[in-house]
Amino acid sequence: QVQLAESGGASVMFGGSLRLSCAASGFYPSNCMGWFRQAPGKEREAIATIDRSGATDYADSVEGRFTISKDTGKPIVYLEMRYLEPGDTAMYYCAAKWTTKTCPLYSGAFNLWGHGTPVTVAS
Repeated sequence: QVQLAESGGASVMFGGSLRLSCAASGFYPSNCMGWFRQAPGKEREAIATIDRSGATDYADSVEGRFTISKDTGKPIVYLEMRYLEPGDTAMYYCAAKWTTKTCPLYSGAFNLWGHGTPVTVAS
């Protein structure tokens, strides 16, 4: 059974840092992987992707503060988050895209989703 499990969400203060993990089971996340978030009352937002070659892409809202990466030895994808702001408060999800041709910042392109991990940033 293929699945994704996010972890690492927490409540932090403004300016703090967190590292989220996305553990894959039943497959190795070597293709396109992405991180997304959804704040209460808002649409799901694509925030970071990493493709098969390791190339990354970020939403403007997190560029320079968040870093997506893949573990070199384990089936885990990380999201390092720094300089967190109250506007980063959301449920964070990771997702996998089965096809490798593109790796877009677009949630509709992704096929397998985790259940999410919550992040709250207090001012």
